[in-house]
Amino acid sequence: MNLSAFIGMHTGHTMNMHTFLSAPDLDGTDITAIIPDDFRLQSGQKLEQTDVVARLYGPANAPVVVAAGGISAGRVLFAKEDATAAAPGWWEGVAGPNEALDLNVWRVLSIEFAPRLPASQIYTISTHDQARLVKLLLDQLGVERIYNFVGASYGAMIGLAFAELYPDAVERLCIISAAHRAHPMATAFRGLQRRLLMFGKATGRDAEGISLARQLAMTTYRSDAEFAERFDGPPPELAGENYTVCGYLRARGDAYAATDVNRWISMSDSLDRHRVDPAKIKAKVFLAAVPTDRLVPYDDMKLLHAQLADSVFIDFPSLYGHDAFLKEIPAVSDIVRMSLR
Repeated sequence: MNLSAFIGMHTGHTMNMHTFLSAPDLDGTDITAIIPDDFRLQSGQKLEQTDVVARLYGPANAPVVVAAGGISAGRVLFAKEDATAAAPGWWEGVAGPNEALDLNVWRVLSIEFAPRLPASQIYTISTHDQARLVKLLLDQLGVERIYNFVGASYGAMIGLAFAELYPDAVERLCIISAAHRAHPMATAFRGLQRRLLMFGKATGRDAEGISLARQLAMTTYRSDAEFAERFDGPPPELAGENYTVCGYLRARGDAYAATDVNRWISMSDSLDRHRVDPAKIKAKVFLAAVPTDRLVPYDDMKLLHAQLADSVFIDFPSLYGHDAFLKEIPAVSDIVRMSLR
C-alpha cells in the first residue's frame, strides 16, 4: 500500500484515549532500572554497567509507547526549549507536543542502548539483549503492556525482538526500515567498517580508522539517486585530488572522529546478528519500507509482511534511502501517527 492511500484509509480513526490526562512532562525524566547481577547477554558476557537508563515523557496516566532509533540515537527524543543545532532530540519534528508522537497524549519511553559510553570493551550484544533491557525498564515502571513500540532502523529491530520475546506485552509495532534479519550485503558493508575500525585501533590511528569507516557507512545510508543529484560534477584536475563526492565523505568522516570505537563495533555487530521469528509476533505491525534503502532491502520487508500474522505494509518512497526516517519528517510523522490510531 502506498503512503498516501494508507493515510486516506486511516484519517479520522483515533484510539479511545483517556478522557482526562495529567499534565505532560515535556522535559522528560530519566528512569533507571538496576540490571540484575546474574544478567548475561546471549553471548555469555556481563555488561560492565549496572543499570539501564531511558527518558520518560508525557502524561503519567497515558498509554505507554516505547521509541527507539538508529545506533547513534540516545534517550533525548525531544529537547524542548534547550534544543540547539548541536544537540537536539534525535526525532525532533516527529516527537513533541502536538506532533505525531504527541507528548501531550502519550507516555513515551525513549531508550538508551547498551553498552554505555565509554565502552571499555567490545560486547557481543543482540537485539534480544536490548529488548530484555527495555523490559527491565518497563518492569521498573510497573508497565505490563505497552500500546506501541515505535522504532526505526536498529530501534525497529529491537521492537521486533521485543515482540518476539514478550508477545503479550505489546499491542502494536511501528517498524520503519527494519526486517526480521540482516541482509548479507548490509553485513558485508558493516563488516568492512569494523575491519577499518579495528585496523585503526591496532595501528594507533583510531581517528583515521573511524573516519574511513564512517565514509564507507555514509555510502550505504543514502541512495544512488541522491548522490547523482548532489555530486554529479566534473572530475578534479589531477589524479589523487578529491572528487566532489569524496570531499563530502571525508568531511562527514572527520566529523565523526570522536566516536567510541568499542561501542561502534559492538552496535555494528548487533545489527548483523539480528534474527527474529515473525511467527512468534502477535502484535499488529505497521511496516514502512523505503525502496531506495541499501541496508534493508524492500523485498526483505515484503517477506516479513508475508510472514506476520497481522501487518500493514506501507510503501515509503524517498530519495534518502535508509536515512529517510531522519530526513523525511512529514512522511515519517504520517506513518507514526497512523500506527497510533
